[in-house]
Amino acid sequence: MTTHAVRLESAGAAVTVASAEQAVTDWSARYFGPWWKAAEVPPQGVCAGPLVVAEVDPGRYADESLAVTQAPHRSVVYAKAQTLLSEDSAAGVIRAVSPDQALAYRSEPQAGSLMVFGCDTEPVATATARLAREVMRGALLRDGWAVLHASAVVSEGRTVLTLGGKGAGKTTTAFALAAKRGIGLLANDRVFVRPNDRGGVDVLPWPSAAALGLGLLDALGWFDICRERLEAGEALHPTQDGRVTEAILAGRREPLWNGSREMKTQVFPDQFPSWFGVPLATEGEAAVLVFPRIEAGAAPAEEDIVRGLKDADFMSGKTEDRYPDIFGLLGVDGGGTAEARHEVAHRLAELPHHSVVLGHDVAANADFLAKLTGCA
Repeated sequence: MTTHAVRLESAGAAVTVASAEQAVTDWSARYFGPWWKAAEVPPQGVCAGPLVVAEVDPGRYADESLAVTQAPHRSVVYAKAQTLLSEDSAAGVIRAVSPDQALAYRSEPQAGSLMVFGCDTEPVATATARLAREVMRGALLRDGWAVLHASAVVSEGRTVLTLGGKGAGKTTTAFALAAKRGIGLLANDRVFVRPNDRGGVDVLPWPSAAALGLGLLDALGWFDICRERLEAGEALHPTQDGRVTEAILAGRREPLWNGSREMKTQVFPDQFPSWFGVPLATEGEAAVLVFPRIEAGAAPAEEDIVRGLKDADFMSGKTEDRYPDIFGLLGVDGGGTAEARHEVAHRLAELPHHSVVLGHDVAANADFLAKLTGCA
C-alpha cells in the first residue's frame, strides 16, 4: 500500500503525518504550509520522530470503537465532541472514540505514535491535522515555549503583538496591518513565545483557520473575493456554518448571528496568500504590544490608559477546554511551564505598550497602527 507523508517543522520540533490517502496528507500540507514548513517526505522516512498515522477504514474504525466500549472507559468532551476514553496504563496505550464524528484514536505516548481511524476522508483529515498540531505543541512546550492569546504580524523580524479579551479587536488590528500594509501575518489568535538569549522574546505561529465576521470581511475588501471564489466552486474551511456561505453567495454583508453568537467565515491559512495576497510570516521577535478596543465611528487614536499583560493572556491547562490533553501528547501544562510564562511576561513588560481605540475604517486603522508601531 502506498503511503503518503508530510513532515512539519518549527524551531527544531517536528512531526510526520502519514496516510494511504493522499487527501489526508494534502490537508495537513495545506493547513500548516509555510507556517510550519510542511513538506512531503519519502514513505521510508516516516518512522523517524513523532508520527501521526491516519486510516480511512470503516472496518478498522469499528474494531477500535469496540475495543474502547468493551474496556473500562469514561466520557469526556474533546474538540466539542463527546468522546469515550479508555486507558491501559500497563500497555501504555490510550484509546478513544467519538461516535458522532465516527472517529477513533489510538495513542502510545512513550512511542511517539498516534493513529486516527474513520469512515470518511474529510473528518479523518481534519482530526489528523488537529492532532499533529497537538504533537507539535507538546514538543514546543517541552522545549521552553509558552502559548499567548494574541494576534501577531511581522515586519522585518519585528513582531507586533495584539492582546485583549474576546471582541477587543485583536483580529481587526492584525488584519488591518496585513491587508492594507502587506505585513506578514503570523497568527490570528494564539502564538508560541519563548525567551531568547538576546534578552528578547521569540514568537512562532499557532496555525489555525481564522474566523472573520462578514462586516470585517467586507471592510477589508475581501467579501467580493470570497464570493467570486465560492461561485467558482472553491470552499472555505468546513467548520464554517452553511448559513455564512449562503449569505456570502447572496451578497449579504451585514453581521450574521445565531442567538448571541456571531457566525463568521472560516478561512484556511493558505487562503490568505492565495485569495487575499496576504503573506504568512514564520517567526519574529516581539517588539511592541497593542491593546485595542473598537468603537463605531471613532477615529483611530492612542488612549491614555495603562494596560499590561494579565495571567489570562496566557493559555494554561485550566483554560484549554477545547483540546484537553487526553492522549498524553504534551507532557507539561497546556500553555507551557509557569517559569516560561513568568519570564516571557517579565520581558514583554519592558517593551512599548499602546492602548488604542479603532473605528471601522480599516485603511485609517492601518495607517495609524503602522505609524504607531514602527511598521510604516
